[in-house]
Amino acid sequence: MSKVSGDVVEQVREIVSDIFQIAIEQVNLDSSPETIEAWESIQHLNLVLALEQEFGVSFSPEEMATMLSVEAISQLVSEKMVNF
Repeated sequence: MSKVSGDVVEQVREIVSDIFQIAIEQVNLDSSPETIEAWESIQHLNLVLALEQEFGVSFSPEEMATMLSVEAISQLVSEKMVNF
């Protein structure tokens, strides 16, 4: 796994906090549907849309299916920003 910018991680944490309406202190790299009760299918789509808008990238359905932790999301966003 390549290095992910701390700025990207912080932005992802802020978006996750906002979408799932939880304190940012509760959001870490391991945060996932298993640790965030509100992380359900509709909210997952809202999260993806917010990430696409914030970072100016788009995600395929296959990529969306892999976005199951803050760490995985941060990694994918970083890769897309490098390849953009």
